[in-house]
Amino acid sequence: MNRTLMKGTKKKVPEFTSEEEERRFWATADSTEFIDWASAKRRKLVRLKPSLKTISLRLPVSMIEDLKILANRRDVPYQSLLKVFLAERLSKERRTNSRG
Repeated sequence: MNRTLMKGTKKKVPEFTSEEEERRFWATADSTEFIDWASAKRRKLVRLKPSLKTISLRLPVSMIEDLKILANRRDVPYQSLLKVFLAERLSKERRTNSRG
């Protein structure tokens, strides 16, 4: 399907039977053959929730207890507070690394 295209025409995006099939396609396809990015508009997907992945994390019991105490003072679950702490630190690290 690598035919020569007339100027301004784009290939039709194929129909996919699964997300995995679509993922494999876009991993190797050149999107500029299908999408006119010059006419694209930025959108904020305010209702889009990030994908989550469960992990196992081993922490000292004392650290977990301290985290639970802090979370209790803020009236939030300790796992949520841990995510806030991680997000803050990741943001700080990104800023530090982008300067150097």
